[in-house]
Amino acid sequence: MEEEFHELTDRVRAELRSPQDLVAYERLLGLARKNTPAGREELARMLVAVERPLWAREVAAFILGCAGDKRAFETLVLLLNYRDPVRCATAAHALARLGDPRTARAAAALATNPLRTAYALHPVRLLAELRAPQSVPALIATLERLLTPHNPYWRVALACVEGLGALGDRRAVPALTTAVTHPRLAAAAAASLARLGVHENTPAQAGPGSGEGGAGAGAPGRGPGERSRGSAGGSAPDVSGHR
Repeated sequence: MEEEFHELTDRVRAELRSPQDLVAYERLLGLARKNTPAGREELARMLVAVERPLWAREVAAFILGCAGDKRAFETLVLLLNYRDPVRCATAAHALARLGDPRTARAAAALATNPLRTAYALHPVRLLAELRAPQSVPALIATLERLLTPHNPYWRVALACVEGLGALGDRRAVPALTTAVTHPRLAAAAAASLARLGVHENTPAQAGPGSGEGGAGAGAPGRGPGERSRGSAGGSAPDVSGHR
């Protein structure tokens, strides 16, 4: 967490606008360094205090999330769905380490929501990192929706292609085969198919009985190559509104 925490705190410090903000910022850092139960209780209270600025709740949620404190979940999901990509990346990093069974379901809801496609990049990457039961179906659904000419969200589609290749599930073969025909996705789709033991001239059909772990020849290695920057159970949050 060290590198990501320093990046977060450096960014937040640049956002401070008053001496009072600086005092609150230094207190947050002190609570993070102490890492005591009492300190975590104070951080958790910050998440629901209406007078706290967003940056304070972001830092508190990041610290708690990376420590596996599930009280950070709702704030981190809100930030994963935020309009600022750097906050989405920070939230995804903490959610990947939170260990909350609701995370994959929330990320899948965000990734597949057509009203939030502009903010789907980090939920997609998080799904690939989590390797949860929801990951493959959500990435396939998102990719298939984006396989249209001149789609402005090709970076989201590219993340789906790379994630599906890393997850190694042959259910993705049809969508990846279609992705090969898109110029911006072709190379990554071909590479993902190759990891699945499928070449571009191979019929696009998933092998029977292939599951989440990926069956068939040439199954890929572990996890996605790109770390989330920048999850099962429970109710998915309402992600339809803009933040």
